[in-house]
Amino acid sequence: MIRPHPTVRRTTMLRRIAVTAFGLTLLVAGVTPAPATAAPDSNAAPGGKAGIAAPGGKAATAGSFVDSTPVPGGFASWSELLRLQQRMNNAAAQITNAAQRSADSGFAGIVADPTNRHLKVYWKGEPPANLVANARATVATQVLPAAYSQRELLAATDRLRAKAGDEITTVGPRADGAGLLVGTQDGLLGATALAGVPVTVQTKVAAAPATRWDDTAPWWGGAAWRNATTGGGCSTGFGVFKNGNARILSAAHCGNLNNVATDPTGQAMGTVSFRNAGTDTLLLSGGSGGRVFNNSTNANGDVVSEFSNQVIGASASQVGNWVCTSGAYSGTRCSIQVKARNLCINVRDFGQVCGQVQAENTTRANAVGQGDSGGPVEIVNAANTLQVWATGTNTAIDDTNTSTTCTGYVTSGRVCAWRFYYEDIFSGMAGVGATGVVLG
Repeated sequence: MIRPHPTVRRTTMLRRIAVTAFGLTLLVAGVTPAPATAAPDSNAAPGGKAGIAAPGGKAATAGSFVDSTPVPGGFASWSELLRLQQRMNNAAAQITNAAQRSADSGFAGIVADPTNRHLKVYWKGEPPANLVANARATVATQVLPAAYSQRELLAATDRLRAKAGDEITTVGPRADGAGLLVGTQDGLLGATALAGVPVTVQTKVAAAPATRWDDTAPWWGGAAWRNATTGGGCSTGFGVFKNGNARILSAAHCGNLNNVATDPTGQAMGTVSFRNAGTDTLLLSGGSGGRVFNNSTNANGDVVSEFSNQVIGASASQVGNWVCTSGAYSGTRCSIQVKARNLCINVRDFGQVCGQVQAENTTRANAVGQGDSGGPVEIVNAANTLQVWATGTNTAIDDTNTSTTCTGYVTSGRVCAWRFYYEDIFSGMAGVGATGVVLG
């Protein structure tokens, strides 16, 4: 399942002499999802300015990787869009937190797409008036009726998973509360009867597993790491805390407990110290830092400049949100919108993973590909586009129906896709007992 890519060398003046690339593939094919990858950092900031030394001797050069990407929805800038998205997410967090505290809540879901200019809240029955008022004090909010609550749909998800098993690739509640969203390879007869609620079936959906280069401690997100025990390679995710220690988050399909991790040059990064296949997350015992590798690209998706960005916290991504990925092979990819969340997916040659988010590159260009497994999914900070929020970890791509031309550092001999799946940052941290992300 974990297939290393050929080694690639390049020189850098940042903090390394040789930067070596290899990849682990995130493939979503057939009826199951698979893991992802990451890419290298740069020796200069955009415009050729030298990097500023950061603690530990690393370059703290930063850049905005969204500024070169066309802005959707008629917004004047990404900052304008992201400011509205951030207000939506703040209101959404208040609503979902309140709903989770109520055993009989009619909360069904939320769509926080800033191009709609208002937050859509779906509710079965009447929502608490104060909850709606608080949301409307933050952002324009529309409350819409739902046929089912999220709790009812999660129960229906469990029923369908128990009855259909490997016949389904993905399953989870629709954000509008109308029923379930189910992904399959060839369709599923009688899906509604099996689930007991209406089912929207996507066909030719599959998931398969998907590696940055020469990093040093404290390790940053989006760097390549190699499983010295099995020979496979993946990407590092965000730094997280477990029992007060800063550890490296990545994908569970990249290794087993006690497997030895190195960077592509052979430098030790520790071992796989904790692993949860159910959330496809693991922890590497090496110390982590609060930054993530990123890069800017031209119109063809070619890497223009490389840098790192400060992690300022964690944020759940809502349906409709705009996110970016950072993989060692594909590099930083944006124009990606969340389509569904709270999914369980069947990953080819790996098994079932829950807490997943489905997202798509709206331009139908590469979102992630082989070698990007375990890499970061990030939301850019509206107030400062040189900073990011941690929102997920790459798990799988749909290479059956959404494969596309690869971009980034290694463009041939790989499979890439515009639809992919990632583990929600909070679900992923909970799966490995992590209590928060490492801040930059």
